[in-house]
Amino acid sequence: MGGARAFVTGIGGQDGSYLAEQLLAEGGEVHGLLLPDEPLGFTPAAVTVHRGDVSDVAATRALLREVEPDEVYNLAAVSSVARSWSEPELTSLVNGHAAAALLESARLCQEATGRQVRVVQASSAEIFGDAPGPHDESTPIRPVNPYGAAKAFAHLAVGVQRHRDLHAVAVILYNHESPRRPRHFVTRKITSTVAAIARGEADTLTLGNLEARRDWGWAPEYVDAMVRAARHEVAQDYVVATGETHSVRDFVAAAFAAAGIDDWEGLVESDAALVRAADAAVSVGDASRARRDLGWAPATTFAEVVARMVRADLA
Repeated sequence: MGGARAFVTGIGGQDGSYLAEQLLAEGGEVHGLLLPDEPLGFTPAAVTVHRGDVSDVAATRALLREVEPDEVYNLAAVSSVARSWSEPELTSLVNGHAAAALLESARLCQEATGRQVRVVQASSAEIFGDAPGPHDESTPIRPVNPYGAAKAFAHLAVGVQRHRDLHAVAVILYNHESPRRPRHFVTRKITSTVAAIARGEADTLTLGNLEARRDWGWAPEYVDAMVRAARHEVAQDYVVATGETHSVRDFVAAAFAAAGIDDWEGLVESDAALVRAADAAVSVGDASRARRDLGWAPATTFAEVVARMVRADLA
């Protein structure tokens, strides 16, 4: 499907920019949706940028008919679990309702043109909540926060549209990082603060729960899984994960090691106010289906993911 015309929502974010780069490198044509006041971020210059809000269903539907894409990637979301607690209505609108509406818009576009439209919904490990892991595609959906609940609604809508002959897939993404991750994410907070400490510009790193364990991978590889999922002959859902867990403390230790600081324990403080409500203690995925059906496997180690982020922040 090289040379495909793609429509990507949330193209200004970490995943959107890496996805655009991959699709453009294949010779594809990329149209991206950005909020009216959103900065371009890392969006490549070759992307045709459209300003709008995915939650404006009528406008987005009209835009999709105008673009007539071969592939649609829905990455637009309220991306912070913490923010979902303070803005649950917005989260349900953007992450849930707007995603379901985009799937319907793609189906209507396919119906009108007679050409297949393939849709990838960026789902999340948060749909599984505190279900025991490792999670695979058959793990019961039982979210424990507003973010997960909204993502679960969109995830289920993918299956509904598959029954209506739409080639729709959900990629269930576990934590995936890069230097393009915004600073309000704990991983980037860690690497940017560690870099500041190494430069003598900060004294301490303040975090919440250091013992929470997550499955962390390298973002460009997860974006590649999205493209593979879109183009696989069978439309089905895929867990995208490394299958390994590390604690926030492990992440901190790896970041200080990458910055050349060995004695770091005294530089880190824990603040109970930063501990999230109803947070799953451990999140880990089983990507066996993606390995088997898509030929996808993570290649970048946990330590290297952290080191790349620290090097970028030091630079």
